[in-house]
Amino acid sequence: MHPDLIGLEITKGELRRLTGFKPDQVLRSSIIANREQRSGFFSDEMLVILVLTLIIVGVSYAFIILPTIGSSITLVIILLIIVPIVLIAGRSLWRRLTFPKTLKTLLDKVDKYHEIIKTIDINDQPATSGNETSIDDREKVVTALQLVREDLVQSLKTERIMRDNKKLLAHNQDLFVNHVEMLHATSLQVSSHDSQYAQLLNQSLQIALDVQAEVRKLQSSR
Repeated sequence: MHPDLIGLEITKGELRRLTGFKPDQVLRSSIIANREQRSGFFSDEMLVILVLTLIIVGVSYAFIILPTIGSSITLVIILLIIVPIVLIAGRSLWRRLTFPKTLKTLLDKVDKYHEIIKTIDINDQPATSGNETSIDDREKVVTALQLVREDLVQSLKTERIMRDNKKLLAHNQDLFVNHVEMLHATSLQVSSHDSQYAQLLNQSLQIALDVQAEVRKLQSSR
């Protein structure tokens, strides 16, 4: 991957600093749509449920069931059925309350943003590299992605401020600055509007528009 693309990536560490959560913890559309990520998420979740179930059932059996009614395999089996169900429902509710819809939407946009970077990286390979015109269009897309990155970072900061303390929002209006107009102007400058780079620019513009819409929702909910 070219250095200019590496610098565009929003790493998991940076996302964690911006949102306060590990990005893999937040179940969202892009994870559900990706078979590998979806499988990994639910595998990790089932492992957590299993470990918690064994701990809860073990502690309950050792400190409650045995001292009160003695050994009972039937109660253990019942607990092994009920506890996982309660844990799944509880964690689902916790996730719904902890991860707002806006956060999920913004992280989805980050995933789409990274997909554009991957597409450019594939086009950069010797077997798919183009002519000078495509190189010029590539630079326009990279410049556009730099603007989209700033918008994404700002929107994630804004979302966290809103989550932590709504009153602080009034003193951080600079977080609402976006680059939609600049991206729109850039999208008109590509050499061919039917090229793949033109499509990538349009995708970048759409991400910026979606991010702008989410930030406006945050503003209106003050």
